[in-house]
Amino acid sequence: MKSKTFVRNLLAKADIQINGNRPWDISVSDERLYNRVVSKGSLGLGEAYMDGWWDSQKLDEFFFRSIRSGLHRKIEYNLISLQVLITSKIFNLQTRRGSKQIAEQHYDLGNDLYMSFLDPYNQYTCGYFKDTDDLNIAQENKMELICKKLELKPGDRVLDIGCGWGGLAKYIAEHYKCRVTGISISDEQIEFARDYTKGLDVEILKLDYRDLTGTFDKIVSVGMFEHVGPKNYRTILKIVERCLVQDGLFLLHCIGDTESNTIPDAWMTKYIFPNSKTPTAKQITEAAEGLFVLEDLHNFSAYYDPTLMAWYKNFEKNWPRLKNIYGDRFFRMFKYYLLLCAGSFRARAPQLFQFVFSKKGILGGYTSIR
Repeated sequence: MKSKTFVRNLLAKADIQINGNRPWDISVSDERLYNRVVSKGSLGLGEAYMDGWWDSQKLDEFFFRSIRSGLHRKIEYNLISLQVLITSKIFNLQTRRGSKQIAEQHYDLGNDLYMSFLDPYNQYTCGYFKDTDDLNIAQENKMELICKKLELKPGDRVLDIGCGWGGLAKYIAEHYKCRVTGISISDEQIEFARDYTKGLDVEILKLDYRDLTGTFDKIVSVGMFEHVGPKNYRTILKIVERCLVQDGLFLLHCIGDTESNTIPDAWMTKYIFPNSKTPTAKQITEAAEGLFVLEDLHNFSAYYDPTLMAWYKNFEKNWPRLKNIYGDRFFRMFKYYLLLCAGSFRARAPQLFQFVFSKKGILGGYTSIR
């Protein structure tokens, strides 16, 4: 069987065996897997896992070995993946309507789901595991790092673009006594965030970034830029520049790529983050030309692996109370998503950037915080 031989030889390059006895090996229960992978690439691999055709004791390690060895590039150049790439280059997939799709398909899955694996501040982005292995502490470390980089002070008007469930807005209001405006287009997130920040100097608005008005002393965006799309990078940065006071600071935190022409993962695009594309550092800095001065760039993507593994541990632990709501196929989909991402970041394939921008440069220089 040619497809099986092709897949076996491919996996061998990453020291992965079919029906082997090591934790990262795969066990195959349906021989149709091989043709599905050859014809549909990453989409076929992921859907076959969701259907129970194959498994691995350590799915995260399987992905780490596969991606670190470059195997994903051997199967990604098929008609489905190329269609995803070409479509993203020709069309603006992140219009207002396209942006709503990601909110409805992913972020509106249900607050009970996300609260089952996130920390008390509901941070759905990478924690800062500096001198700790505790998820809750790591997320507070991340928020404190952001606050210090922004040089927050009491009374600052802070805009949080893509505020999620309101955790960062709450932290800023509580610890730095700032006035925070958070915006999101996810109905589930907005409802939760408004209740979560009640009684604080926080306003949560349902608002597309394209409709932003007003001025702010500091602006932050954490884990939202991945959904903006290359055709809109300049647009959103112009809006941020317009809304930021002359001596203000803007912190942009987002997952990044190392190559601008990287093909978006077809499975991830279909099931998790439709219409999304991670930017390169170059794409961001080019979009910022003439608008901002880059004061600081920090890559701490290695911390996403422990973040994702902690999320998966919590998700698995709390699954029994969610099972009747979502079902077994959803469990396999979400497990695949979390552990695929963990293995990817362990292999250092995607990056995680924090940019700090000013409008005209900080007089006397900016002090980098780590």
